[in-house]
Amino acid sequence: MTSQTLRVAVVGSGYMGKGIAQTLARAGATITLIDRDAEVARAALDAMIGDAVAAEAAGLADPGSAEVVRRNSSSADLESGLAGAEFVVEAVFEELSVKHAVLAAIEANVSESTVIGTNTSAIPVGVLATALRHPERFFGVHWFNPAPYLPGIEIILGEASDPALLDDVTALLVRAGKKPVVVADTPGFIANRLQFALFKEAASMVEDGTATPQQIDEVVKSGFGFRLPFFGPFAIADMAGLDVYASSYATLSAGLGSRFDCPPSLAERIAKGDLGTKTGGGYLGMSKEESAEMASRRDRSYVALARLRAELESEA
Repeated sequence: MTSQTLRVAVVGSGYMGKGIAQTLARAGATITLIDRDAEVARAALDAMIGDAVAAEAAGLADPGSAEVVRRNSSSADLESGLAGAEFVVEAVFEELSVKHAVLAAIEANVSESTVIGTNTSAIPVGVLATALRHPERFFGVHWFNPAPYLPGIEIILGEASDPALLDDVTALLVRAGKKPVVVADTPGFIANRLQFALFKEAASMVEDGTATPQQIDEVVKSGFGFRLPFFGPFAIADMAGLDVYASSYATLSAGLGSRFDCPPSLAERIAKGDLGTKTGGGYLGMSKEESAEMASRRDRSYVALARLRAELESEA
C-alpha cells in the first residue's frame, strides 16, 4: 500500500472518528466511515463534510479540501465497509470489552495484509491485542482532540507488533500534517499519563480550597502552560536551572508530602554539578551555545504568542 492511495476504514463515527476520517481524507486517503446504524453513519459523514466545508471557509483547511472529503462514504455493514481496506482505524468507546468485540469483528472481515490501528487513549496495546489472532499487524494510533487540528499522534507498538507495518501509515500521518512519535506501551502512554497527573493535582487544590477552577486555568494558561507550545518539561527545567527545581521540590515536599520528593535523576545531576543550561548539559545535553540559541528563541516565541493570544481574544 502507498500513503497516496491508501484505502482506510474508520470504525466508530463519534467525534474522534469523524475527525480522524476527515483528516485522513484531506491527506489523500479514500475513507469509509463505519457505524452499526446506517442513519448514524450517514449523519456522521454529513457532519464530517459540513465540518470540512466550515474549516475551508474559515481558512483552517486548504482550498478544495472540502470537495475531497465529499468523495468519501459511510457504511453500517462491517463486511462491505471494510472490503478493500488497507488500514483500519478502530475509534469506538474507550471500554476494554467494547474494543475487544469490535477489534475481533474487524479482523474477521479484513484480509491478512490489512493493518489495524486503535485510537486508544490509555489502554495498553498489548491488552487490546489479546482479542486478535494476528497481533503482529496491530498497533496503537492515539490522536488528540480535535483530531484535524492537533498535530501530535502517539504511535504505540505492542510486544507482537511488526514495526515494518508503520512505514506507510506514518507517511500518511505526516502527509496529513501530523507529528507521530513512537512511545512505550504503558497505561496512558506519555500524553495522558502527564495530563491526568496534572488534572489530579488541580482537582486536589480545588477540593482542599486552595484555588478555584478559574484561578487554576488562568495560572496555567498565562504561566507555565504558556511555555508548552514551544518547550517540553525537560527543556523548561534545563533553562530554569536544575538547582532551582531541587530547591523548589524541597519546599513542596516539606509542605505537601512525599509525592513532591525530588526526582532521583534530578538529585544525581545536581550532585555531579550539572545545573542545566547555565552549566551546559542538563537533561537535553545542550552545549552553552545551543542553550543560548534556545533562550533567544524562547523570548521571541513568547512575545509572538502573547501578541497572537491578544489578537484572538480581541476577536472573541
